[in-house]
Amino acid sequence: MSNSIKSLLALGLVAMLAACAQQAEEEEYVVVEPEPISVEPVSTGKYGGKY
Repeated sequence: MSNSIKSLLALGLVAMLAACAQQAEEEEYVVVEPEPISVEPVSTGKYGGKY
């Protein structure tokens, strides 16, 4: 093979390895605080009858 083809293959291999290594290092950890659970008031019928 000619030197230019070997150079292009080597450059492509290096670029691929660099891209794969960069993706493996970038890990994001997202912490989401849970919202407090609130209960909706329910009509018991004691004071709120049908009108």
